[in-house]
Amino acid sequence: MERAGRVVSKLRLASCGVTEEQIATAAWAVAVGKTIARRTSVIALVRVRLVIAVEDKIWQRQLFTLRGQILTRLEETLGSKLVEELEFRVTIAPRKPVITAEAALDTADEADAIRDPVFRSIYKSARRKAIG
Repeated sequence: MERAGRVVSKLRLASCGVTEEQIATAAWAVAVGKTIARRTSVIALVRVRLVIAVEDKIWQRQLFTLRGQILTRLEETLGSKLVEELEFRVTIAPRKPVITAEAALDTADEADAIRDPVFRSIYKSARRKAIG
């Protein structure tokens, strides 16, 4: 049975609106496997160089040593020499804001719906005890 990548590469996909970059991006996860695909993402295909975003320097170093094997797997998956080079770039993941328990309690709209200020403060202190 012929691999799907080889069939896809034989088709004239430019007329269908599928770019070489989209094909290479789809082939990346197949070629490297689930574990590496979860830790990386394709940034772009620049001529014959596939640019990959990695989490940190350690992943960059490890994948750089495996680049020959990855290129072979990409060629097998794609059925052509669409990607001839790999570049691994360390990208900094955006940090999620840290929300403290007090900040979460202060912005709670359910407590603000209580009209009586005494009941509202009792509710907030009971909730604070339950969470903390």
